[in-house]
Amino acid sequence: MKKVILAFSGGLDTSYCAKYLSEDLGYEVHTLTINTGGFSPAELADIEKRALGLGVASHKTVEETRNYYDKVIRFLIYGNVLKNATYPLSVSAERMSQALATANYARAMKADAVAHGSTGAGNDQVRFDIILQILVPGLEIITPIRDKRLSREAEIDYLKSKGVAFNFEKAKYSINKGLWGTSVGGRETLQSMGMLPEEAWPTQVTKTAAEEVVLTFDKGELTGINGKKFDHPTLAIQHLQEIAGPFGVGRDIHVGDTIIGIKGRVGFEAAAPVVILKAHHALEKHVLTKWQLSWKDQLAQFYGNWLHEGQYLDPVMRDIEAYLESAQQHVSGSVSVTLLPHRFVINGIESKYDLMSSKFGKYGEMNLGWTGDDVKGFTKIFGNQVGIYHQVKAEAEK
Repeated sequence: MKKVILAFSGGLDTSYCAKYLSEDLGYEVHTLTINTGGFSPAELADIEKRALGLGVASHKTVEETRNYYDKVIRFLIYGNVLKNATYPLSVSAERMSQALATANYARAMKADAVAHGSTGAGNDQVRFDIILQILVPGLEIITPIRDKRLSREAEIDYLKSKGVAFNFEKAKYSINKGLWGTSVGGRETLQSMGMLPEEAWPTQVTKTAAEEVVLTFDKGELTGINGKKFDHPTLAIQHLQEIAGPFGVGRDIHVGDTIIGIKGRVGFEAAAPVVILKAHHALEKHVLTKWQLSWKDQLAQFYGNWLHEGQYLDPVMRDIEAYLESAQQHVSGSVSVTLLPHRFVINGIESKYDLMSSKFGKYGEMNLGWTGDDVKGFTKIFGNQVGIYHQVKAEAEK
């Protein structure tokens, strides 16, 4: 029998794939679940139980959370990446790690094919296919849901015909949780008008009193919260999510352009990611120079867009990562943030690399590093070319 690796979440689509691949196509099916910070141990155990209940040859869970941070998330933090100034790439970044892990497992298992449950309407099909085509060229990529254009009802009927008794009742809202945020889709996100109701958000607002948190960064990485140090930034992110999530901060609806050319809306809650990005950016504005900030913003925007479109393996991404990491050498210090219901306030920063030093002057009050005559000469030279332009233009148009 030919061997196929199926990226398996335990939902309806991948459950259909498991049965279809084995019973209709005759493959030996090996399921793989990649945890990028969204599953609890109990949930992973349930997914494994479901996979084995579908009759697969084997099931494996890969813990990818720290690798996900090391290879992807930290560069999103370095770049303060918010797609369309809104979305922290919660799902698109996660899919890259999952696709990479799937390709590596398929290679290790000497598989003949790889399968995933993507439909033909979204971004994930492109993200998975690109990574698989590059890392495991020659392996067949099987996508039953996309290729057969199956409806949810058709999938359920098929599984029932095979004696599968799992409950596939459709939830009112679809939830995808990971380390870098949770996406929320529902009726309201299928149209251009409408906000998700309170009950749709996975984390309810239970905190109402203002709460200060102090985030400590070391070379751009979150290493401490309120004086507590963490062995790895993933632990700090998860701890901050527990603190900030119940305030309802980091909620929004992202409107984006998909890889396949259509626009879409998706809700998300990402309390820790949004607070971290804004706090990190506040620290950077104090410790980086004007042109470091300017070039970093331009490169980071491209990096986020190219990652979103599945192009993680493009070598230009490694080049940009090298610049982003280099720019973090002095991004160390603490940032005070006040959390309130549905919003937060950056109070300020403390850093030994702070360029806003009173030794050189106080903005709007007095200077200590130059004289008035210095400014007069500088201003004349700084505006010289534009002054020449206007004089020549005036004489030519007399």
